[in-house]
Amino acid sequence: MKQAVPLVEALDTTIFGSKAVGLGEALRQGISVPPGIALSGPIVEAVASGEREAIEEVLAAARSLRVPLAVRSSAVDEDGAVASFAGQHLTLLNVPSLDELTSAVRQVWWSANSDSAITYRQRVGLFTRPSVGVVIQELLNPESAGVMFTQNPITGADERMIEASWGLGESVVAGLVIPDNYRVDRSGQLLQSTPGHKKSAIRSLPTGGTVQEQLTPDLVDKLCLDEQQLKELSELAQRSEQVYGRARDIEWAFSGGSLHLLQCRAITGLDSSVGAVEGAPVETLKRVPLFTELDRRELEQIARLFKERRFSEGEVVVRQDSGGAAFYLIESGEAAVSIDGVQRSILHQGDYFGEIALIDEGPRAATITALSDLVCFGLTFWDFRPLVQQSGPIGWKLLEAMVKKLRAEQSYRAI
Repeated sequence: MKQAVPLVEALDTTIFGSKAVGLGEALRQGISVPPGIALSGPIVEAVASGEREAIEEVLAAARSLRVPLAVRSSAVDEDGAVASFAGQHLTLLNVPSLDELTSAVRQVWWSANSDSAITYRQRVGLFTRPSVGVVIQELLNPESAGVMFTQNPITGADERMIEASWGLGESVVAGLVIPDNYRVDRSGQLLQSTPGHKKSAIRSLPTGGTVQEQLTPDLVDKLCLDEQQLKELSELAQRSEQVYGRARDIEWAFSGGSLHLLQCRAITGLDSSVGAVEGAPVETLKRVPLFTELDRRELEQIARLFKERRFSEGEVVVRQDSGGAAFYLIESGEAAVSIDGVQRSILHQGDYFGEIALIDEGPRAATITALSDLVCFGLTFWDFRPLVQQSGPIGWKLLEAMVKKLRAEQSYRAI
């Protein structure tokens, strides 16, 4: 059996991984996907080991593609409904020639075997030797790109959620800009459009790799999708659900005036029964000063965003002066709070820390260390921000709560 095949011939997820097979299925169903090839897990490992025969087979298959190239992981258990591995496995954009392809494939293999990826596997119960397939595609030079959820991942509402920015979609995926936000119903009717603040765009460099390019002032707050493009995205959402099933997380790009599917996976962890509350306990959230002004329905919306995270005894949860982007509620166990190396207090079940990171991503004020096996519910800035952006009432109540806290601490004086 060939181990490096055109995407349209990638049929077996146990060999080529779900990403490659998913893109192949899109091609077989007539959905526009950038041309590419799929590499099996065994041949990727052989390339990483420097086996000449494997390297030659990959290069021969890739000669059918125009450079520059995008090289992405397609691990066998990647992009599933339980674990997406988003942010764990490497994507290399703008590989300028076949001479650099072997190195790129090797880097992707190592990303799936990195400490962070292995830790992720342990936490989601997939601690097995990874079989790392790879997708190699022609790299687009998009006018705009982004992500689309065919079901609202925050509220579970039956509507499309679209985030978009100029240039390559990595500026949206990596959180480098505040993207434009659109809500579209299943009939394609625009429900809401909110301009983002897009100071930069990710562009390809002639020599390989990418650069964060500053945009002209007229583009920063300008919506980057028009009515016709939103219609095409709505049609892509409908077609993707017909092919793959409901509740999809789609990466897309408009290039040369045409819409292309870049990736389609299940929305990780979305409960199909809308209204079921999972994640952090609502009553615990109510005790957090930042959330005291919210009603129960609003608290339930936020509770759904929390994800369980476990720490071993002695493990540092957050470190003083490091960047912070997550807020934690303690479900069980104990943790020590230290400032400048001196222990100040101990946190127990129901305690919380890091809520200001949800607003400013600023440096941590203290080090938190697990004194026992620790189970927390965690909420990241990246999950929290879209909810606040789309809900004015929640955003206003959070401001009111912050002002009350500032007044109570006498660190703010009204004029």
